[in-house]
Amino acid sequence: QVQLVESGGDLVQAGGSLRLSCAASGRTFSTLVMGWFRQAPGKEREFVAGITRTGSNTLYADSVKGRFTISRDNAKNTVYLQMNSLKPEDTGIYYCAADADYSAYVRPSRYATWGQGTQVTVSS
Repeated sequence: QVQLVESGGDLVQAGGSLRLSCAASGRTFSTLVMGWFRQAPGKEREFVAGITRTGSNTLYADSVKGRFTISRDNAKNTVYLQMNSLKPEDTGIYYCAADADYSAYVRPSRYATWGQGTQVTVSS
């Protein structure tokens, strides 16, 4: 059973930066593909970024390409989301997700395990 705990959410002005962290436990971290999702008020949860087990490959939603970077440190059992040039439309609850099956990386709807989320608010 994998447990995920996100941190790093905050209130930030447009144009600013934040780094989110997600600490995993309960399973060998290097066997997991990891992803970040977000949910804005009144909207469905959407995929933001994904990363393979070794970190050699990443995927991004078009809306965050060039601004967000996903990375992982397998020695620290942690995945990160560096968010730069933040916009008000980036506001939402950001969730970390994990799955032992590689298929979740190529089809993000398949992620099985989720964290509790961390709030990101970007003011204009």
